[in-house]
Parts: sequence; structure tokens; C-alpha cells
Amino acid sequence: MSNLDVSVIEKRKIYMFHQTPKELCPKLISYVPLIINDIVLEPFRGEGAFFDSLPSYTKNEWCEIEKGKCYTSYNENIDWVISNPPFRLEYNDGKRVNAFYYLLNYFLKRVNKGVCFLANFNCWNSLTPKRLDEIKALGFYLSNVVVCNVKKWSGRYYFLIFTKTPNTFLHHIIGSF
Repeated sequence: MSNLDVSVIEKRKIYMFHQTPKELCPKLISYVPLIINDIVLEPFRGEGAFFDSLPSYTKNEWCEIEKGKCYTSYNENIDWVISNPPFRLEYNDGKRVNAFYYLLNYFLKRVNKGVCFLANFNCWNSLTPKRLDEIKALGFYLSNVVVCNVKKWSGRYYFLIFTKTPNTFLHHIIGSF
């Protein structure tokens, strides 16, 4: 599965839905350096917790495959993507794939300013040194991490904010030892 790309992700049959608590989203969004007239896309709207929490001073767009608007069909200009993306996608054969990095990579190639994804530890673990180099080659860096608890889900969750601002807190070493 290492060569999985977005075209493979599009063949999924079932999203694994975990709706983000509405009261959490404004707190997370407050960490995003949004400015007036930024174009913000919520590509996995679900029940709208993130989308409904976006500020009124930004231009807010959404996609949701369950409502007939797939993110792959959105071709407009985007400054920011803010979402709780599907972590895993399931196929007809029952196999699941960690979709986090592939979705992150897909959107980093399309945004002007940044991508902010709510992630679990499996998503965090998908950010290998090689992938961090790929992200850097696209001109982006992990610039902020906000840790939160969600009682209805297991474990900690991380709001990962990727921007074009180089960081001084995250380093990586290529190779396996």
C-alpha cells in the first residue's frame, strides 16, 4: 500500500464516521491564523461541527461525499483546509487503509496557506521521516500541535496545523536503525 494515491482512495466504499464534538471545534480553530477573506474548505463536513464553527470573516466552503459533493471535484482556490478527515477507508474486500497522509498530501498540493487536520495516534505515526521530507518539499511544515481529549473516542487527539512557516521544534532523521 505504500504507493497508494488519491485515485485509490476515491474507490473506497465506506467512510469510518466519527463526528467531531461541536464544542471542541471553535477552540481548535482559534489556533489557526485565519485572516479576513481567507478561503477555507471543510472537505469532510459530516454533521458540520468544523464548518459551522468557522468565522464569518472568512469565505467558507464545504464538501461531503454523503451529500453528493466530493472533495476531489472541488477545483476552486483554497487558502486553508480545516477538517477531521477520514482516518481509515474501507474497501469491498474489507481491507482498511490509513488515509491520513494521502489526504494531507493531496490538500497540501492545493492550498495557499495551510492544512489543519484533527488526528489520532495512528495518523501521527503515519508522519514518517520520509513523509516529513515530502511535506517540506511541498513548502510546508508542521507548525503547531494542539492536544485534546474526546471522551467518546479513545485516546488523545492532535490538531495538526501545517503551514509554510518553518518550525524549530520538530526534527527528523532519515533511515531506520
